[in-house]
Amino acid sequence: MIAMIIVSVLAAGLGFVLGWLLRQRFGQKKLAQAAKIAQQIVENAKAESENLKKEKLLEVKDELFQMKQEMEKELKIRQAEVQRLEKQLSDRELNLDRKVDILNKKEKDVAQLSQSLLTKESLLKKKELDLEQLIQEENQRLEKISGLTSEEARNIQLQNMLEIAKQEAAHEIYEIREQAKQTAVREAREIITQALQRCSINHVVETTVSMVKLPDDEMKGRIIGREGRNIRAFESATGIEVLIDDTPQTVVLSGFDPLRREIAKLSLEKLIYDGRIHPGRIEEVVEKTREELNTRITELGEQALHELGVHGVHSELARLLGKQNFRNSYGQNLLQHSQEVAQLAGVMASQLGLEVMLAKRAGILHDIGKVAEEYGDMPFHEIGVELAKKFGENEIVQNAIACQSQNHTVNIISPISILVQVADAISVSRPGAQKEMLDNYLKRMAKLESIALSFTGVVKAYALQAGREIRIIVEYAVVDEVKAQILADDIAKKIREEIGYPGQVKVTVIREYRAIDYAK
Repeated sequence: MIAMIIVSVLAAGLGFVLGWLLRQRFGQKKLAQAAKIAQQIVENAKAESENLKKEKLLEVKDELFQMKQEMEKELKIRQAEVQRLEKQLSDRELNLDRKVDILNKKEKDVAQLSQSLLTKESLLKKKELDLEQLIQEENQRLEKISGLTSEEARNIQLQNMLEIAKQEAAHEIYEIREQAKQTAVREAREIITQALQRCSINHVVETTVSMVKLPDDEMKGRIIGREGRNIRAFESATGIEVLIDDTPQTVVLSGFDPLRREIAKLSLEKLIYDGRIHPGRIEEVVEKTREELNTRITELGEQALHELGVHGVHSELARLLGKQNFRNSYGQNLLQHSQEVAQLAGVMASQLGLEVMLAKRAGILHDIGKVAEEYGDMPFHEIGVELAKKFGENEIVQNAIACQSQNHTVNIISPISILVQVADAISVSRPGAQKEMLDNYLKRMAKLESIALSFTGVVKAYALQAGREIRIIVEYAVVDEVKAQILADDIAKKIREEIGYPGQVKVTVIREYRAIDYAK
Protein backbone atom coordinates (compact mmCIF):
# COMPACT_ATOMS: atom_id res chain seq x y z
CA MET A 1 0.00 0.00 0.00
CA ILE A 2 2.88 2.38 0.75
CA ALA A 3 4.19 1.67 -2.73
CA MET A 4 0.84 2.51 -4.20
CA ILE A 5 0.72 5.78 -2.26
CA ILE A 6 4.22 6.66 -3.40
CA VAL A 7 3.26 5.86 -6.96
CA SER A 8 0.19 7.99 -6.65
CA VAL A 9 2.19 10.91 -5.20
CA LEU A 10 4.81 10.61 -7.89
CA ALA A 11 2.14 10.50 -10.53
CA ALA A 12 0.49 13.60 -9.10
CA GLY A 13 3.77 15.46 -8.92
CA LEU A 14 4.61 14.46 -12.43
CA GLY A 15 1.26 15.62 -13.63
CA PHE A 16 1.65 18.90 -11.84
CA VAL A 17 5.02 19.49 -13.37
CA LEU A 18 3.80 18.53 -16.79
CA GLY A 19 0.85 20.78 -16.43
CA TRP A 20 2.97 23.68 -15.36
CA LEU A 21 5.29 23.17 -18.22
CA LEU A 22 2.49 22.87 -20.74
CA ARG A 23 0.86 25.93 -19.34
CA GLN A 24 4.05 27.74 -19.70
CA ARG A 25 4.67 26.46 -23.21
CA PHE A 26 1.30 26.25 -24.77
CA GLY A 27 -0.49 28.74 -22.85
CA GLN A 28 -3.33 28.77 -20.61
CA LYS A 29 -5.53 26.67 -22.82
CA LYS A 30 -3.22 23.89 -23.20
CA LEU A 31 -2.32 24.22 -19.56
CA ALA A 32 -5.93 23.68 -18.65
CA GLN A 33 -6.06 20.57 -20.83
CA ALA A 34 -2.92 19.28 -19.23
CA ALA A 35 -4.29 19.91 -15.78
CA LYS A 36 -7.40 18.07 -16.73
CA ILE A 37 -5.45 15.10 -18.03
CA ALA A 38 -3.30 15.15 -14.91
CA GLN A 39 -6.37 15.22 -12.75
CA GLN A 40 -7.75 12.22 -14.63
CA ILE A 41 -4.48 10.34 -14.20
CA VAL A 42 -4.50 11.07 -10.48
CA GLU A 43 -8.10 9.87 -10.20
CA ASN A 44 -7.27 6.71 -12.15
CA ALA A 45 -4.25 6.09 -9.91
CA LYS A 46 -6.38 6.58 -6.79
CA ALA A 47 -9.04 4.20 -8.15
CA GLU A 48 -6.43 1.58 -9.00
CA SER A 49 -4.81 1.90 -5.56
CA GLU A 50 -8.19 1.52 -3.91
CA ASN A 51 -8.85 -1.62 -5.94
CA LEU A 52 -5.44 -3.06 -5.03
CA LYS A 53 -6.03 -2.18 -1.41
CA LYS A 54 -9.39 -3.96 -1.41
CA GLU A 55 -7.93 -7.09 -3.10
CA LYS A 56 -5.09 -7.32 -0.56
CA LEU A 57 -7.50 -6.82 2.29
CA LEU A 58 -9.67 -9.68 0.98
CA GLU A 59 -6.64 -12.00 0.65
CA VAL A 60 -5.53 -11.15 4.19
CA LYS A 61 -9.04 -11.79 5.50
CA ASP A 62 -9.16 -15.18 3.71
CA GLU A 63 -5.82 -16.23 5.19
CA LEU A 64 -6.91 -15.10 8.63
CA PHE A 65 -10.20 -17.06 8.25
CA GLN A 66 -8.37 -20.25 7.21
CA MET A 67 -5.89 -19.91 10.05
CA LYS A 68 -8.77 -19.37 12.45
CA GLN A 69 -10.54 -22.55 11.18
CA GLU A 70 -7.35 -24.65 11.50
CA MET A 71 -6.75 -23.32 15.00
CA GLU A 72 -10.35 -24.10 15.97
CA LYS A 73 -10.03 -27.63 14.53
CA GLU A 74 -6.79 -28.26 16.40
CA LEU A 75 -8.35 -26.82 19.53
CA LYS A 76 -11.28 -29.24 19.24
CA ILE A 77 -8.89 -32.20 18.83
CA ARG A 78 -6.93 -31.15 21.90
CA GLN A 79 -10.12 -30.60 23.86
CA ALA A 80 -11.29 -34.15 22.92
CA GLU A 81 -7.90 -35.59 23.99
CA VAL A 82 -8.11 -33.65 27.25
CA GLN A 83 -11.62 -34.95 27.85
CA ARG A 84 -10.46 -38.56 27.16
CA LEU A 85 -7.56 -38.17 29.58
CA GLU A 86 -9.86 -36.64 32.16
CA LYS A 87 -12.22 -39.63 31.79
CA GLN A 88 -9.33 -42.07 32.20
CA LEU A 89 -8.15 -40.24 35.27
CA SER A 90 -11.66 -40.26 36.64
CA ASP A 91 -11.97 -44.02 36.06
CA ARG A 92 -8.61 -44.65 37.71
CA GLU A 93 -9.63 -42.54 40.65
CA LEU A 94 -12.80 -44.61 41.02
CA ASN A 95 -10.80 -47.86 40.85
CA LEU A 96 -8.31 -46.54 43.36
CA ASP A 97 -11.13 -45.53 45.64
CA ARG A 98 -12.62 -49.04 45.42
CA LYS A 99 -9.21 -50.64 46.11
CA VAL A 100 -8.65 -48.30 49.03
CA ASP A 101 -12.04 -49.28 50.43
CA ILE A 102 -11.20 -53.00 50.01
CA LEU A 103 -7.80 -52.52 51.64
CA ASN A 104 -9.33 -50.61 54.51
CA LYS A 105 -11.84 -53.41 55.00
CA LYS A 106 -9.09 -56.05 54.91
CA GLU A 107 -6.97 -54.07 57.35
CA LYS A 108 -9.94 -53.85 59.67
CA ASP A 109 -10.52 -57.63 59.38
CA VAL A 110 -6.82 -58.33 59.97
CA ALA A 111 -6.83 -56.10 63.01
CA GLN A 112 -9.86 -57.91 64.41
CA LEU A 113 -8.24 -61.29 63.66
CA SER A 114 -4.98 -60.20 65.33
CA GLN A 115 -6.90 -59.09 68.39
CA SER A 116 -8.74 -62.41 68.50
CA LEU A 117 -5.46 -64.35 68.13
CA LEU A 118 -3.86 -62.35 70.91
CA THR A 119 -6.80 -63.10 73.17
CA LYS A 120 -6.62 -66.83 72.36
CA GLU A 121 -2.84 -66.84 72.82
CA SER A 122 -3.17 -65.32 76.28
CA LEU A 123 -5.79 -67.92 77.18
CA LEU A 124 -3.52 -70.75 75.91
CA LYS A 125 -0.58 -69.45 77.93
CA LYS A 126 -2.71 -69.34 81.01
CA LYS A 127 -3.91 -72.92 80.41
CA GLU A 128 -0.31 -74.09 79.83
CA LEU A 129 0.76 -72.58 83.13
CA ASP A 130 -2.15 -74.25 84.90
CA LEU A 131 -1.30 -77.57 83.21
CA GLU A 132 2.38 -77.36 84.17
CA GLN A 133 1.41 -76.64 87.75
CA LEU A 134 -0.93 -79.66 87.79
CA ILE A 135 1.79 -81.88 86.29
CA GLN A 136 4.30 -80.79 88.93
CA GLU A 137 1.81 -81.49 91.70
CA GLU A 138 1.00 -84.91 90.18
CA ASN A 139 4.71 -85.78 89.85
CA GLN A 140 5.31 -84.87 93.48
CA ARG A 141 2.46 -87.14 94.55
CA LEU A 142 3.78 -90.00 92.39
CA GLU A 143 7.30 -89.61 93.81
CA LYS A 144 5.91 -89.80 97.37
CA ILE A 145 3.84 -92.89 96.51
CA SER A 146 6.55 -94.82 94.53
CA GLY A 147 9.61 -93.72 96.41
CA LEU A 148 11.35 -92.95 93.05
CA THR A 149 12.53 -89.70 91.64
CA SER A 150 11.07 -88.47 88.38
CA GLU A 151 14.36 -89.22 86.58
CA GLU A 152 14.40 -92.84 87.75
CA ALA A 153 10.74 -93.33 86.83
CA ARG A 154 11.43 -91.85 83.40
CA ASN A 155 14.32 -94.27 82.78
CA ILE A 156 12.26 -97.29 83.80
CA GLN A 157 9.37 -96.21 81.65
CA LEU A 158 11.69 -95.60 78.69
CA GLN A 159 13.21 -99.07 79.04
CA ASN A 160 9.79 -100.68 79.12
CA MET A 161 8.75 -98.71 76.06
CA LEU A 162 11.86 -99.83 74.17
CA GLU A 163 11.14 -103.49 74.89
CA ILE A 164 7.54 -103.12 73.82
CA ALA A 165 8.64 -101.28 70.66
CA LYS A 166 11.10 -104.07 69.77
CA GLN A 167 8.42 -106.74 70.16
CA GLU A 168 5.91 -104.74 68.17
CA ALA A 169 8.48 -104.05 65.43
CA ALA A 170 9.36 -107.75 65.12
CA HIS A 171 5.69 -108.67 65.00
CA GLU A 172 5.02 -105.93 62.44
CA ILE A 173 7.90 -107.11 60.22
CA TYR A 174 6.53 -110.66 60.27
CA GLU A 175 3.02 -109.45 59.42
CA ILE A 176 4.37 -107.24 56.63
CA ARG A 177 6.21 -110.19 55.08
CA GLU A 178 3.20 -112.45 55.29
CA GLN A 179 0.93 -109.73 53.99
CA ALA A 180 3.33 -109.06 51.10
CA LYS A 181 3.23 -112.75 50.12
CA GLN A 182 -0.55 -112.87 50.34
CA THR A 183 -0.89 -109.54 48.55
CA ALA A 184 1.37 -110.66 45.71
CA VAL A 185 -0.65 -113.83 45.16
CA ARG A 186 -3.96 -111.99 45.53
CA GLU A 187 -2.95 -109.18 43.15
CA ALA A 188 -1.72 -111.69 40.60
CA ARG A 189 -5.06 -113.50 40.82
CA GLU A 190 -6.95 -110.21 40.59
CA ILE A 191 -4.98 -109.17 37.52
CA ILE A 192 -5.67 -112.50 35.81
CA THR A 193 -9.32 -112.44 36.91
CA GLN A 194 -9.85 -108.91 35.61
CA ALA A 195 -8.16 -109.86 32.36
CA LEU A 196 -10.46 -112.88 31.99
CA GLN A 197 -13.56 -110.83 32.83
CA ARG A 198 -12.67 -108.11 30.33
CA CYS A 199 -11.84 -110.58 27.55
CA SER A 200 -14.95 -111.17 25.45
CA ILE A 201 -13.73 -113.72 22.88
CA ASN A 202 -16.49 -116.17 21.98
CA HIS A 203 -15.08 -119.68 21.71
CA VAL A 204 -16.50 -121.82 18.94
CA VAL A 205 -15.85 -125.54 19.14
CA GLU A 206 -14.60 -126.51 15.71
CA THR A 207 -16.16 -129.57 14.10
CA THR A 208 -15.13 -131.51 11.05
CA VAL A 209 -18.38 -131.15 9.10
CA SER A 210 -20.34 -128.32 7.48
CA MET A 211 -24.02 -128.31 6.52
CA VAL A 212 -25.36 -126.93 3.22
CA LYS A 213 -29.07 -126.28 2.84
CA LEU A 214 -30.73 -127.28 -0.46
CA PRO A 215 -33.81 -125.68 -2.04
CA ASP A 216 -35.33 -129.13 -2.55
CA ASP A 217 -34.37 -132.81 -2.55
CA GLU A 218 -34.19 -132.91 -6.36
CA MET A 219 -30.96 -130.90 -6.07
CA LYS A 220 -29.28 -133.96 -4.50
CA GLY A 221 -29.56 -135.83 -7.78
CA ARG A 222 -28.03 -132.94 -9.72
CA ILE A 223 -25.16 -132.76 -7.22
CA ILE A 224 -24.47 -136.50 -7.65
CA GLY A 225 -24.69 -136.30 -11.44
CA ARG A 226 -24.83 -139.06 -14.00
CA GLU A 227 -23.12 -142.14 -12.53
CA GLY A 228 -21.76 -139.90 -9.76
CA ARG A 229 -19.44 -137.84 -11.99
CA ASN A 230 -20.42 -134.50 -10.45
CA ILE A 231 -19.83 -135.56 -6.87
CA ARG A 232 -16.50 -137.19 -7.80
CA ALA A 233 -15.39 -134.03 -9.60
CA PHE A 234 -16.42 -131.91 -6.61
CA GLU A 235 -14.55 -134.10 -4.10
CA SER A 236 -11.45 -134.17 -6.32
CA ALA A 237 -11.44 -130.38 -6.71
CA THR A 238 -12.04 -129.57 -3.03
CA GLY A 239 -10.63 -132.55 -1.10
CA ILE A 240 -13.84 -132.65 0.94
CA GLU A 241 -16.16 -135.62 1.20
CA VAL A 242 -19.78 -134.97 0.24
CA LEU A 243 -22.27 -137.01 2.31
CA ILE A 244 -25.78 -137.24 0.89
CA ASP A 245 -28.13 -139.16 3.17
CA ASP A 246 -31.83 -139.20 3.96
CA THR A 247 -31.74 -135.86 5.78
CA PRO A 248 -34.22 -133.65 3.87
CA GLN A 249 -32.82 -130.68 1.94
CA THR A 250 -29.36 -131.03 3.52
CA VAL A 251 -25.90 -132.04 2.30
CA VAL A 252 -23.04 -132.68 4.72
CA LEU A 253 -19.46 -131.73 3.85
CA SER A 254 -16.87 -133.66 5.84
CA GLY A 255 -13.17 -132.77 6.13
CA PHE A 256 -10.64 -131.98 8.83
CA ASP A 257 -9.24 -128.86 7.13
CA PRO A 258 -11.52 -125.84 7.87
CA LEU A 259 -10.12 -123.88 4.92
CA ARG A 260 -10.92 -126.60 2.41
CA ARG A 261 -14.31 -127.13 4.03
CA GLU A 262 -15.10 -123.41 3.72
CA ILE A 263 -14.06 -123.42 0.03
CA ALA A 264 -16.25 -126.49 -0.56
CA LYS A 265 -19.23 -124.96 1.23
CA LEU A 266 -19.04 -121.63 -0.63
CA SER A 267 -18.49 -123.39 -3.96
CA LEU A 268 -21.45 -125.73 -3.46
CA GLU A 269 -23.70 -122.82 -2.48
CA LYS A 270 -22.68 -120.96 -5.66
CA LEU A 271 -23.31 -124.04 -7.82
CA ILE A 272 -26.74 -124.55 -6.26
CA TYR A 273 -27.65 -120.90 -6.80
CA ASP A 274 -26.32 -120.92 -10.38
CA GLY A 275 -27.97 -124.25 -11.24
CA ARG A 276 -25.27 -125.32 -13.72
CA ILE A 277 -23.59 -128.35 -12.12
CA HIS A 278 -21.13 -130.32 -14.24
CA PRO A 279 -17.41 -131.19 -13.83
CA GLY A 280 -16.07 -128.26 -15.86
CA ARG A 281 -18.26 -125.74 -14.06
CA ILE A 282 -17.39 -127.29 -10.67
CA GLU A 283 -13.65 -126.81 -11.20
CA GLU A 284 -14.17 -123.25 -12.42
CA VAL A 285 -16.30 -122.30 -9.40
CA VAL A 286 -13.96 -123.97 -6.91
CA GLU A 287 -10.94 -122.14 -8.32
CA LYS A 288 -12.75 -118.78 -8.30
CA THR A 289 -13.93 -119.37 -4.72
CA ARG A 290 -10.39 -120.18 -3.65
CA GLU A 291 -9.18 -116.85 -5.07
CA GLU A 292 -12.00 -114.93 -3.37
CA LEU A 293 -11.26 -116.63 -0.06
CA ASN A 294 -7.60 -115.62 -0.30
CA THR A 295 -8.74 -111.97 -0.43
CA ARG A 296 -11.12 -112.56 2.46
CA ILE A 297 -8.31 -114.10 4.51
CA THR A 298 -6.32 -110.86 4.38
CA GLU A 299 -9.43 -108.88 5.32
CA LEU A 300 -10.01 -111.14 8.34
CA GLY A 301 -6.46 -110.53 9.55
CA GLU A 302 -6.74 -106.77 9.13
CA GLN A 303 -10.11 -106.79 10.91
CA ALA A 304 -8.63 -108.68 13.88
CA LEU A 305 -5.78 -106.15 14.12
CA HIS A 306 -8.23 -103.24 13.87
CA GLU A 307 -10.41 -104.63 16.67
CA LEU A 308 -7.35 -104.81 18.93
CA GLY A 309 -6.15 -101.33 17.93
CA VAL A 310 -2.83 -102.74 16.66
CA HIS A 311 -1.49 -100.79 13.66
CA GLY A 312 1.53 -100.87 11.38
CA VAL A 313 1.59 -104.66 10.91
CA HIS A 314 2.92 -105.85 7.54
CA SER A 315 0.28 -107.03 5.06
CA GLU A 316 1.86 -110.51 4.85
CA LEU A 317 1.54 -110.94 8.62
CA ALA A 318 -2.08 -109.74 8.35
CA ARG A 319 -2.68 -112.41 5.67
CA LEU A 320 -1.22 -115.12 7.91
CA LEU A 321 -3.43 -113.93 10.77
CA GLY A 322 -6.48 -114.24 8.54
CA LYS A 323 -5.35 -117.73 7.63
CA GLN A 324 -5.45 -118.61 11.32
CA ASN A 325 -9.24 -118.30 11.15
CA PHE A 326 -9.21 -121.61 9.26
CA ARG A 327 -6.81 -123.44 11.59
CA ASN A 328 -7.35 -125.05 14.98
CA SER A 329 -5.17 -125.09 18.08
CA TYR A 330 -6.16 -127.54 20.83
CA GLY A 331 -9.77 -127.45 19.72
CA GLN A 332 -9.85 -123.65 19.41
CA ASN A 333 -10.06 -121.46 16.38
CA LEU A 334 -6.45 -120.26 16.09
CA LEU A 335 -7.35 -116.65 15.23
CA GLN A 336 -9.79 -116.42 18.16
CA HIS A 337 -7.10 -117.90 20.38
CA SER A 338 -4.55 -115.29 19.21
CA GLN A 339 -7.05 -112.47 19.74
CA GLU A 340 -7.82 -113.71 23.24
CA VAL A 341 -4.12 -113.97 24.11
CA ALA A 342 -3.63 -110.40 22.84
CA GLN A 343 -6.52 -109.07 24.92
CA LEU A 344 -5.45 -110.94 28.06
CA ALA A 345 -1.85 -109.76 27.69
CA GLY A 346 -3.00 -106.18 27.06
CA VAL A 347 -5.25 -106.09 30.14
CA MET A 348 -2.53 -107.54 32.38
CA ALA A 349 0.02 -105.11 30.95
CA SER A 350 -2.26 -102.16 31.77
CA GLN A 351 -2.62 -103.44 35.34
CA LEU A 352 1.17 -103.65 35.68
CA GLY A 353 1.95 -100.32 34.00
CA LEU A 354 3.58 -101.87 30.90
CA GLU A 355 3.09 -100.97 27.22
CA VAL A 356 -0.41 -102.21 26.39
CA MET A 357 -0.11 -101.96 22.59
CA LEU A 358 3.21 -103.83 22.58
CA ALA A 359 1.70 -106.61 24.72
CA LYS A 360 -1.28 -106.89 22.36
CA ARG A 361 1.05 -106.95 19.34
CA ALA A 362 3.12 -109.77 20.84
CA GLY A 363 -0.05 -111.66 21.81
CA ILE A 364 -1.71 -111.53 18.39
CA LEU A 365 1.52 -112.66 16.65
CA HIS A 366 2.67 -115.32 19.13
CA ASP A 367 1.36 -118.27 17.01
CA ILE A 368 1.97 -116.73 13.57
CA GLY A 369 4.43 -119.51 12.67
CA LYS A 370 1.73 -122.21 12.83
CA VAL A 371 0.20 -121.18 9.48
CA ALA A 372 3.40 -120.49 7.48
CA GLU A 373 3.54 -123.76 5.55
CA GLU A 374 6.41 -122.81 3.24
CA TYR A 375 8.99 -123.19 6.03
CA GLY A 376 8.70 -126.97 6.15
CA ASP A 377 9.25 -128.86 9.41
CA MET A 378 10.81 -126.01 11.42
CA PRO A 379 9.30 -125.50 14.90
CA PHE A 380 6.48 -122.97 14.72
CA HIS A 381 8.11 -120.59 17.22
CA GLU A 382 11.29 -120.43 15.12
CA ILE A 383 9.19 -119.74 12.02
CA GLY A 384 7.38 -117.00 13.93
CA VAL A 385 10.65 -115.36 14.98
CA GLU A 386 11.92 -115.46 11.38
CA LEU A 387 8.71 -113.84 10.13
CA ALA A 388 8.85 -111.16 12.85
CA LYS A 389 12.46 -110.33 11.92
CA LYS A 390 11.67 -110.32 8.21
CA PHE A 391 8.79 -107.87 8.55
CA GLY A 392 10.44 -105.51 11.05
CA GLU A 393 8.72 -106.39 14.33
CA ASN A 394 10.06 -105.20 17.70
CA GLU A 395 12.69 -107.31 19.53
CA ILE A 396 10.24 -107.76 22.42
CA VAL A 397 7.67 -109.21 20.01
CA GLN A 398 10.31 -111.59 18.63
CA ASN A 399 11.28 -112.63 22.18
CA ALA A 400 7.63 -113.25 23.12
CA ILE A 401 7.24 -115.53 20.07
CA ALA A 402 10.48 -117.36 20.86
CA CYS A 403 9.28 -117.97 24.44
CA GLN A 404 6.45 -120.17 23.07
CA SER A 405 9.08 -122.90 22.78
CA GLN A 406 9.14 -125.68 25.36
CA ASN A 407 12.87 -125.06 25.59
CA HIS A 408 13.38 -123.01 28.76
CA THR A 409 16.82 -121.75 27.71
CA VAL A 410 15.31 -118.78 25.83
CA ASN A 411 16.50 -115.53 27.41
CA ILE A 412 13.50 -113.41 28.46
CA ILE A 413 14.21 -109.72 27.80
CA SER A 414 10.86 -108.22 28.83
CA PRO A 415 7.98 -108.92 31.26
CA ILE A 416 5.69 -108.79 28.22
CA SER A 417 7.09 -112.18 27.09
CA ILE A 418 5.98 -113.66 30.43
CA LEU A 419 2.53 -112.04 30.10
CA VAL A 420 2.08 -113.59 26.65
CA GLN A 421 3.05 -117.02 28.05
CA VAL A 422 0.53 -116.64 30.89
CA ALA A 423 -2.20 -115.41 28.53
CA ASP A 424 -1.51 -118.33 26.17
CA ALA A 425 -1.75 -120.84 29.02
CA ILE A 426 -5.04 -119.31 30.22
CA SER A 427 -6.55 -119.32 26.73
CA VAL A 428 -5.45 -122.89 25.95
CA SER A 429 -6.99 -124.22 29.16
CA ARG A 430 -10.46 -122.76 28.48
CA PRO A 431 -12.11 -124.70 25.61
CA GLY A 432 -12.54 -128.05 27.40
CA ALA A 433 -11.07 -131.43 28.26
CA GLN A 434 -11.27 -132.79 24.70
CA LYS A 435 -8.93 -130.23 23.19
CA GLU A 436 -5.92 -132.54 22.95
CA MET A 437 -7.96 -135.30 21.30
CA LEU A 438 -9.19 -132.95 18.57
CA ASP A 439 -5.73 -131.49 18.08
CA ASN A 440 -4.17 -134.95 17.76
CA TYR A 441 -6.88 -135.90 15.27
CA LEU A 442 -6.13 -132.87 13.11
CA LYS A 443 -2.41 -133.59 13.24
CA ARG A 444 -3.05 -137.15 12.14
CA MET A 445 -5.11 -135.93 9.15
CA ALA A 446 -2.35 -133.54 8.11
CA LYS A 447 0.26 -136.30 8.50
CA LEU A 448 -1.74 -138.63 6.23
CA GLU A 449 -1.81 -136.01 3.47
CA SER A 450 1.88 -135.12 3.87
CA ILE A 451 2.86 -138.82 3.51
CA ALA A 452 0.91 -139.11 0.26
CA LEU A 453 2.32 -135.87 -1.13
CA SER A 454 5.89 -137.05 -0.48
CA PHE A 455 5.65 -139.57 -3.37
CA THR A 456 6.59 -138.68 -6.95
CA GLY A 457 3.69 -137.99 -9.32
CA VAL A 458 1.17 -137.09 -6.59
CA VAL A 459 -0.63 -133.82 -7.34
CA LYS A 460 -3.21 -133.66 -4.57
CA ALA A 461 -4.06 -135.70 -1.47
CA TYR A 462 -7.18 -135.42 0.69
CA ALA A 463 -7.89 -137.22 3.97
CA LEU A 464 -11.61 -138.09 4.20
CA GLN A 465 -14.06 -139.87 6.49
CA ALA A 466 -12.25 -138.87 9.71
CA GLY A 467 -9.01 -140.38 8.41
CA ARG A 468 -10.47 -143.71 7.32
CA GLU A 469 -9.79 -142.91 3.65
CA ILE A 470 -7.21 -140.90 1.73
CA ARG A 471 -7.80 -139.99 -1.91
CA ILE A 472 -4.75 -139.29 -4.05
CA ILE A 473 -4.82 -137.60 -7.45
CA VAL A 474 -1.76 -138.32 -9.62
CA GLU A 475 -0.37 -136.98 -12.86
CA TYR A 476 -1.60 -139.02 -15.84
CA ALA A 477 1.69 -138.78 -17.74
CA VAL A 478 3.91 -139.76 -14.79
CA VAL A 479 1.89 -142.57 -13.15
CA ASP A 480 0.40 -145.25 -15.38
CA GLU A 481 -2.14 -147.89 -14.35
CA VAL A 482 0.47 -150.33 -13.07
CA LYS A 483 2.37 -147.65 -11.14
CA ALA A 484 -0.91 -146.41 -9.63
CA GLN A 485 -1.45 -149.74 -7.86
CA ILE A 486 2.19 -149.87 -6.74
CA LEU A 487 1.86 -146.29 -5.47
CA ALA A 488 -1.24 -147.20 -3.45
CA ASP A 489 0.62 -150.14 -1.87
CA ASP A 490 3.68 -147.99 -1.03
CA ILE A 491 1.58 -145.24 0.53
CA ALA A 492 -0.40 -147.76 2.61
CA LYS A 493 2.85 -149.33 3.82
CA LYS A 494 4.30 -145.96 4.86
CA ILE A 495 1.10 -145.04 6.70
CA ARG A 496 1.28 -148.30 8.66
CA GLU A 497 4.88 -147.59 9.62
CA GLU A 498 4.56 -143.92 10.61
CA ILE A 499 1.04 -143.30 11.92
CA GLY A 500 -0.92 -144.88 14.73
CA TYR A 501 -4.64 -145.13 13.92
CA PRO A 502 -7.67 -147.19 14.89
CA GLY A 503 -9.18 -149.57 12.32
CA GLN A 504 -8.00 -149.25 8.75
CA VAL A 505 -7.19 -146.51 6.22
CA LYS A 506 -8.38 -146.87 2.63
CA VAL A 507 -5.86 -145.57 0.06
CA THR A 508 -7.51 -144.57 -3.25
CA VAL A 509 -5.28 -143.47 -6.16
CA ILE A 510 -7.16 -141.59 -8.92
CA ARG A 511 -5.57 -141.37 -12.37
CA GLU A 512 -7.65 -139.28 -14.72
CA TYR A 513 -6.92 -138.45 -18.33
CA ARG A 514 -8.42 -135.29 -19.81
CA ALA A 515 -8.39 -134.32 -23.48
CA ILE A 516 -9.00 -130.59 -23.89
CA ASP A 517 -9.52 -128.55 -27.04
CA TYR A 518 -11.21 -125.25 -27.90
CA ALA A 519 -13.67 -124.44 -30.67
CA LYS A 520 -12.70 -121.12 -32.26
